[in-house]
Amino acid sequence: MFYRLSGTYHTSYAADRKLWKIPADRWMVILLLILAVLAPLYVSPLYLGSYVLPWVIWSAAALSLTLLMGLAGQLHFGFAAVMAIGAYASIHLVRFGVPFELALLLSGLIAAAIGTVFGGAALRVKGLYLVMATLAMQYLVDWVVVNVPAISGGAHATLRTPEVSFLFVPVESLAARYWLALGWAVVLTVFFMNVKRTSFGRALVAIRDKDFAAAVIGVDPFRTKLMAFATSSFMGGVTGAILAYCFYRAVTPEQFGFNVSIQLVAMVLVGGLGSVIGSWLGAGFVLLMPIFLTNVVSGLAAGGWVPVSQNFLSHLPLMIYGAMIIGFLLLEPLGLAKIYDNIRKYFLVWPFRHARS
Repeated sequence: MFYRLSGTYHTSYAADRKLWKIPADRWMVILLLILAVLAPLYVSPLYLGSYVLPWVIWSAAALSLTLLMGLAGQLHFGFAAVMAIGAYASIHLVRFGVPFELALLLSGLIAAAIGTVFGGAALRVKGLYLVMATLAMQYLVDWVVVNVPAISGGAHATLRTPEVSFLFVPVESLAARYWLALGWAVVLTVFFMNVKRTSFGRALVAIRDKDFAAAVIGVDPFRTKLMAFATSSFMGGVTGAILAYCFYRAVTPEQFGFNVSIQLVAMVLVGGLGSVIGSWLGAGFVLLMPIFLTNVVSGLAAGGWVPVSQNFLSHLPLMIYGAMIIGFLLLEPLGLAKIYDNIRKYFLVWPFRHARS
């Protein structure tokens, strides 16, 4: 059938290295991309701006962190600080007269420079010590943002994003902001899908599995980890700028707190470490599932199906959400991406008996 490997032969190394070895996978990706590009035409502005747009942006953030946690195996509990650096840097650069396209790149470079400094100091340690080092970055950046008025305007100040245009197209309408965010998410997706096949990606995997063994075969662990921190921080900084201009439209220190870093780590873990589709699924689950559960529980309570107090009702969706995360980690520690892969492999051979072997 059209979605099986039957009739697909690899007669060259180039054919074997294809991203989509089954033609049906390639056509499915093209169809999804077309539907994503045309989303402003058939999705209501409410759902596009409240659900689809943040899902796209946070998927890009999860992809940025997945490069560091999934491929390099380096824990980072201060990634929201990296995004904050990119958001504030891009706003100030645009206010100084820098074109928006260049401001995005410079904000990523600034975030990469600061993230590399902290990464270089943190890479002498591992495990929980690395977690504490990245937490120090989170709290230090939070303190600087709050206590330096030149950056944020003060602890309770709101920094509005100026009006900008990207490639001579004003980034003001909802559709324009969505397409900009989608374009950046697609760039990161394509980059992540290809980086695994490069020498840099293979070095990251070797470092993740066993850094001592990687050093024996000629991989420099410190240099490779530092490059991973720099690359991930660059992508996170640009994503923070995209988040500020395309979704928030105004930046406050509370938007990049420690809880945001925890949510990003949850997106990567729930979706699946080192997985592209896992980053998208994890971001969608962490971001949208609480909203969905809240609407479902509220509807059941309004219909008299859930006779509980209002106080308990406000906490019930979060309880169900937490139980679902624990259930996923217990039943499938490799995340939603592995569940998707299991379903996909089942249908590759269905309905034959060896599908259950």
